Amino acid sequence: MTFGRLAFLYGACVVAFLGIDAVWLTLMTPRFYQPRLGGLLAAQPKLGVAAVFYLLYVVGIVALAVLPGIRGESAAASLWRGALFGLLAYATYDLTNLSTIRNWPLDLSVVDMAWGTALTGAVSIVGYYTGRWLGL
Repeated sequence: MTFGRLAFLYGACVVAFLGIDAVWLTLMTPRFYQPRLGGLLAAQPKLGVAAVFYLLYVVGIVALAVLPGIRGESAAASLWRGALFGLLAYATYDLTNLSTIRNWPLDLSVVDMAWGTALTGAVSIVGYYTGRWLGL
């Protein structure tokens, strides 16, 4: 596995994650998050902080879901590993907020955890097939 191919794989996963999540956040922030979070939601996200999250999170997707799936030649393994990683990561955020922030909405946590599971699973599949295409 060359560094260039691994970097391409990582970049493809970043693009997929950002693209899919941007659609979700664009559609769902005014319809779902804003009504539930009100004044807790920043008027403008801190893009630098968000970029750090996205870049680090995709390292996790590639290392914990995509590469093990490629090594085992199993798209299903990438999918379930990615979905599990997404559930655990998003549950960490959402359940911590549910337990520590007054009036944090339960339905927000449930929807966000489902979204993290689906999004991370989908990006893991994109990564798996990109890696196979690259010959990894």
